[in-house]
Amino acid sequence: MNARPVTYRPLTALLAALFVLLTHPVSAQQLFWDWGGGDAVGASGREIVRFSERFAPGQIVVSFGDRRLYFVAGVGEAISYPIAIPRDEDRWEGVTTVTNKRVNPSWTPTPAMTAENPRLPRWVPGGHPMNPLGVRALYLGESTYRIHGTDAPWTIGTAVSKGCIRMYNQDVLDLYPRVSLGANVTVTWERFQSGGNYASAPRTVGPRLREMRQSDLPRGF
Repeated sequence: MNARPVTYRPLTALLAALFVLLTHPVSAQQLFWDWGGGDAVGASGREIVRFSERFAPGQIVVSFGDRRLYFVAGVGEAISYPIAIPRDEDRWEGVTTVTNKRVNPSWTPTPAMTAENPRLPRWVPGGHPMNPLGVRALYLGESTYRIHGTDAPWTIGTAVSKGCIRMYNQDVLDLYPRVSLGANVTVTWERFQSGGNYASAPRTVGPRLREMRQSDLPRGF
């Protein structure tokens, strides 16, 4: 009886994916995002920090100056997350509340977004890998602003949004169950990363990822 040749389709698919990784830098960024969203395993830069005692537990403080979002976990302590902040022309600040929470929210561009970029889709369903809101969204007051995930993780830490607070998907997944409806949200340009009771002593979370090297790939790539 002749044995039938065995095909290794999963291996072929893996090799094809690695080829795309080498030839398309954006795909490489997406791969790192899928594994964790940043340079800390399962955390994407999340840290536990000392924080100002004037903010009560359960509140959110967004510092555009620090480019961090702080969730006040206890008196004098917060969880700090890296964020993308608004462009200069879209700056704002103030105090608001969380009025809604959505899992895999759909996305509809505002008229201003469409006017600026007519090529934008008119609607993106929730859960789509190219949904700009990512996997979770917290809605702020009656405004169009959100704290949300992203389909562009390489923008975290930059000033690119049109007013929303953008997070790694891994981080918004961590933040989402911690936040209650009605929670106070302070958005400010005040900085908290130095001095006194502020966020001056971060404690990193978990081991850190190293960058992929050529030696990690199969021979022939």
